Amino acid sequence: MPTLAHKIGSLIFCPHCGTLLSPPRDDEKTVICEQCSYEEPASSYENIEITTRSHPEAFPSALRQKRKTQTKVHQGKVLPKVSEKCPACGHLEAFYEEKQMRSADEGSTILYTCVSCKHGWRVNN
Repeated sequence: MPTLAHKIGSLIFCPHCGTLLSPPRDDEKTVICEQCSYEEPASSYENIEITTRSHPEAFPSALRQKRKTQTKVHQGKVLPKVSEKCPACGHLEAFYEEKQMRSADEGSTILYTCVSCKHGWRVNN
């Protein structure tokens, strides 16, 4: 009795050397192993059900990504107000924020935003 190849799912392996056998072409009667020249009948490939599955992340989709995205509403910073004259509109009240934008041994920078017209300016300390 001839030895037949090993089937694992839809894959067929050579029983002698274990090489994966290619499917037969159109009118081939046998499949020949590229490593050991074993001949497998093409009929071994008949009635093989092939089922493939893809991981959901395998094909990125803008719609799928949109579903994953969580929208968070961040409360804006509540900036303190000071009496400072706006150079653009002359309003006498502005929000301020202090940042260290230059090297550590330099003074900080004060960022102002007009309460009325939202014009922004800065002053280096």
